[in-house]
Amino acid sequence: MNEKVYKTMSHSGCWSLAIGVVVMVTGIASGVMLIVTGARLLKQKYQITF
Repeated sequence: MNEKVYKTMSHSGCWSLAIGVVVMVTGIASGVMLIVTGARLLKQKYQITF
């Protein structure tokens, strides 16, 4: 019984770490893309003439 609990906990821990890394990388990539896009929009704002 203890071995089953130990294996379940170790697998759950591994999956939590893996999912955490994927979420962190995705979040960082999304943040960088938003910053770059926002900077590009602000740069091109001055080209608009009314």
